[in-house]
Amino acid sequence: MSIAAVRTPPSREMATISAVGTAHFTSHLLQLAFAPLFLTMRDDLGVTFTELGALLSAFYLASGMGQVTAGILVDRFGAHRLLLAGMALQASSVAAIGLAPTYGLMLPLAFLSGLGNAVYHPADLSILSHRIRPERLGRAFAAHVIAGNFGYAVSPLMSGTLAIAFGWRTALVVMGGAALVATFALIVVRPVLHSPTIAEQAKAPGGVAPISFGQVLTTPVVLLAFFYFLLSSISLVGIQNFSIAALQEGYAFTAAMATLTITAYQLATAAGVAIGGYVADRSTHHHRIAMGGLAAAAACAALASLHLPLALATTALVVGIGFANGLTLPSRDVLVRRASPAGATGKVFGVVYSGFDIGSLFAPLIYGLLMDHHLPHGVFLTAAVPLALGIVTVLGVRPGKR
Repeated sequence: MSIAAVRTPPSREMATISAVGTAHFTSHLLQLAFAPLFLTMRDDLGVTFTELGALLSAFYLASGMGQVTAGILVDRFGAHRLLLAGMALQASSVAAIGLAPTYGLMLPLAFLSGLGNAVYHPADLSILSHRIRPERLGRAFAAHVIAGNFGYAVSPLMSGTLAIAFGWRTALVVMGGAALVATFALIVVRPVLHSPTIAEQAKAPGGVAPISFGQVLTTPVVLLAFFYFLLSSISLVGIQNFSIAALQEGYAFTAAMATLTITAYQLATAAGVAIGGYVADRSTHHHRIAMGGLAAAAACAALASLHLPLALATTALVVGIGFANGLTLPSRDVLVRRASPAGATGKVFGVVYSGFDIGSLFAPLIYGLLMDHHLPHGVFLTAAVPLALGIVTVLGVRPGKR
C-alpha cells in the first residue's frame, strides 16, 4: 500500500475516484470531437479526408510519444500537477483548432492536443494507485475505464449536435471551453488529487530510493506489460473501427444491424469492466482473470470470423468479445500497478500505455489492407491473434515476476 493511500480517509476516496473519472471523461470527450465534423470541415477548408486523418495521426503520434515523458514527470513533480496541466493544454488546443483560420495551423495544434492527452493514463492511474486502498483499487480502475467510455459515447452526440446548430468551429470551441471549465473545477478540488512525488516518497517513513527510467525500461515485467497493451490496442482498433464495414461487406448485415452490434459490443465492454472491478477486488489471482478473459475474447473473435449461418450468432460472439475483454481491464491495471517498482508508478504506466498508442497508429493499416482486399472475415480473425498472444505476456506480468 502506498504512503498516500494510508493517509487517505475512506470518505475522500470516492471524491478522488470522481475527480479522476471526470478527467478521463474529458480526455475521451475531446478525442472523438472531430469524428462527426469531417464532412463539413472538408468542404469548408477544401481539404481531403486523408489530410483530416493527418490531424488524428498528429494527435496520436504526440500522445504516444508523450506518455513516456509524462510518466517521468508524474513521478518527479506529482501526478496532480501534470494532470491539470495536460487537461488545460488539450482543452485550449481543441478550442484553438476551432478558431484557426487555415488547415496548416491546425496540424501543430492537433499535436499539442495529443501532448496534453499523453498525461492522463500515467497521472490518473498514479493518483488512484497512491490514494485508493488496495482492496478497492480494482473498482477504482473500473470506474476510470467506464468514465472514459462514457466520454466516447457522449462526444459524437455533443459535437454533432453543436455543429448542426452552430457550425463545426463553434462545436470545437464550445467543447474545448467546456473542458477548460472541467479543468478549473478540478483545480478547486485538487487536494483530492494530490499524489506524492518520488522525493516525498523517499523522505517518508519506510520510503525507498527513486528508481531511474533506465531501470524501468530494463525491467522485464514492464516490457511484457508494454507488449500486452500494444497487442490489446491492435485488437481493439479492428473491432471498434472496422467491424461495422466488415459485417456489412462479408456478413450481409444492414448498416443499422452492424451499428447496433457494435453498440451492444460497447455496452457489453462497459458491463464487463464494471463486473471485472468487483472481481479484481476479491481476487488474488489477477493474472488468471486476465488470461481467462483474453482467451474467451480470442475464441469469440475466431468463431466470429467463420460467418455462422445465423446473424444473431455473430452478434452474440461480437458482444462476447466486448464482455470478456472488459472483464480483464481492471485486473490488467491492478497487475501493472503491483508490478511497478516503488517510486516509479508514473514511469511504468507511461511506458505501458504508450504501447496502446503505438498499436493504434499502425493497426489501421493492417485492417485497411484486409478490407481493400475484400477479406472482411479476416478482420475478426486478425483481432483474435493479438488477444491470444496477450495471454503469453500476462504470464510474465503475474505477481512474483520481475
